[in-house]
Amino acid sequence: MKTQLELAREGVVSPEMEKVAAAEGFTGEKIRQGVAAGHIVIPANPGRKDQKICGIGKGLRTKVNASIGTSSDISDVDLEIRKAKIAEEEKADTLMELSTGGDLDAIRRKVLDNCSLPVGNVPLYQAFAEASRKYHNPNKLDPEYLFELIERQLEDGLSFMAIHCGINRFSIERMRNQGFRYGGLVSKGGTFMVSWMEYNNRENPLYEQFDRVCALMKKYDAVLSLGNGIRAGAIHDSHDRAQMAEMIINCELAELGRNMGCQMMVEGPGHVPLDEIQGNIMLEKAMSGGAPYYVLGPLPADSGAGYDHLTAAIGASHSAWHGADLICYITPAEHLALPNENDVREGLRATRLATRIGDIAKYPERRELEKRVALARRDSDFEEYFNLSMFPEKMREVRNSRKPENESTCTMCGDFCAMERGFSLFKDDIAGDKCRHPEKKKETV
Repeated sequence: MKTQLELAREGVVSPEMEKVAAAEGFTGEKIRQGVAAGHIVIPANPGRKDQKICGIGKGLRTKVNASIGTSSDISDVDLEIRKAKIAEEEKADTLMELSTGGDLDAIRRKVLDNCSLPVGNVPLYQAFAEASRKYHNPNKLDPEYLFELIERQLEDGLSFMAIHCGINRFSIERMRNQGFRYGGLVSKGGTFMVSWMEYNNRENPLYEQFDRVCALMKKYDAVLSLGNGIRAGAIHDSHDRAQMAEMIINCELAELGRNMGCQMMVEGPGHVPLDEIQGNIMLEKAMSGGAPYYVLGPLPADSGAGYDHLTAAIGASHSAWHGADLICYITPAEHLALPNENDVREGLRATRLATRIGDIAKYPERRELEKRVALARRDSDFEEYFNLSMFPEKMREVRNSRKPENESTCTMCGDFCAMERGFSLFKDDIAGDKCRHPEKKKETV
């Protein structure tokens, strides 16, 4: 079996490329060229049938990932299944299953059976969780078991994996030499790998045997997302030496992986002040040869807990604008608790809205929908206004809870509706594409 990357380089437009092209409004050949260059990836493990196909990368709509999963404190499989279904309902593009509590094989398989989105994970979570249970010390993880586990998870049908290959002894030394950090270490998988390396005085086996990682990913044509295990967890740590050491390594590994025929994606921070987001993305694109960038947030402030879905949405809109390709949502529970169903819904809505805003800036030629929304609102055509907008059910819920006397207005302005007054003043001057329905000009109110 050949990977999407290998097929594309041979000039083949695969069925998956055709599906991405249809969804994005491009030709299959254009998608093939992007995949061949390593600028687009398609997470679609062929062992899992009937999963949705999406493309991630240059020129495409910015995609949104939702994360679910149990913890050692809360392990309710049915809850995670409901969250997965909400993620699909709220139009997430991909899903990460990140459980650390309970029967991890069973949870993963049940999520895969109950969701049609491409599913990814972080294999180090299960590896260290099981080593902790077996040896009462996660640092006793056997590296051979880690590789066996990665293949077992891929056999189940995972389409992408965040694997922490870029952490090495050099990057850990940078952490020590800079006097640690304001925000510490925030990546679970990354922190446990650093701990394993320090305890065993050994190099990261995922870095040391990178070709073996790529061989496994190629076998199942899964996308290798190079995890940022030393990402900044505070804006004052953004772009410190440790983070940059790992980023340089990951970007180099992205190139090496592509040369092996493996679909590659790079992960980014983290916590980044707003003024540094553009530079961060520029660095990743320049150093990785344009590999798709999977951004976790980012959060441009550290003080917004409880509303960090909004903090992250601000960062996500800038990230999408400046070239990020996949954004991992943040929920209101971030930094505080395991997300519940409503947290998943609110996190996805905020992130989808953020990426829409970013794409409006990134692709000025694709603003036609926004024009149609504005015209429907101007003409008080509430039904079309709802249907064209991102969250029609929420819009109807709010409007119906405070119904106006005049159905052409809302209770915000009532008799003082600016839209109605403005239309009555200029209805005869509407021309060109500012006239929504030339054959049905609205009568004066």
